Amino acid sequence: MANAKPVALVTGGANGIGRAIARHLKATGWRVGIIDKPGSGLQRAFSPRDRNVVLIEGDVREEETISRAIKLLVGQFGRLDAVVANAGIMIRKPLRRLTLAEWHRVIDTNLTAAFLLARAAEKPLRKARGTIVLIASTRALMSEPNTESYSASKGGLVALAHALAVSLGPHVRVNCVSPGWIATKNYAALRRKDHAQHPVGRVGKPQDIAEIVAFLLDRERSGFVTGAQFTVDGGMTRKMIYVE
Repeated sequence: MANAKPVALVTGGANGIGRAIARHLKATGWRVGIIDKPGSGLQRAFSPRDRNVVLIEGDVREEETISRAIKLLVGQFGRLDAVVANAGIMIRKPLRRLTLAEWHRVIDTNLTAAFLLARAAEKPLRKARGTIVLIASTRALMSEPNTESYSASKGGLVALAHALAVSLGPHVRVNCVSPGWIATKNYAALRRKDHAQHPVGRVGKPQDIAEIVAFLLDRERSGFVTGAQFTVDGGMTRKMIYVE
């Protein structure tokens, strides 16, 4: 069958975790659609000539971008089996200086886009008995100063995952992955004490997240898993730290 390969859509796939997820899926037999904004380096990260890849430039906050991506993938490959809502930004500012426009920009990119994606992809995902994975953050569970919009958006993703799992089940499974410290570049420059903060003894890599996402998209291995939140942080959120 020409369309036997499964098809996934990954947002924010030009760099970092999103790129690792898209590349891992492609390497393991998936056809992948990748959304990222213009100027993100999408055309450099993936070859436009690769017949197993569809590159879509656009803003995930816009319904048109999401709708266009879904139609393009279903039209080209005849199916959609998975969606990975990974796109995200952070604006770190003191609360008194954070504007309403900046708040909306973060919430809409990180959280509202995931809602738009799930809504637009519902029909083909139901048909394929597919899967959605939302990429949140340990910031949903803990915070640094001046990250209100980011933390709120990531907490929203955790809640959205279980809400969607209930609404879309049993045809579509929905789960959430919350990465901790994932170094997306200059890994060799990390200090010994950076690694030592983690009970596993190292800072995370994008491939660590790609592996668990691939597991959650695999119906044979994770078919009984939905509505769950997976913290992938090398154990940092379980480590009590006392300052003397």
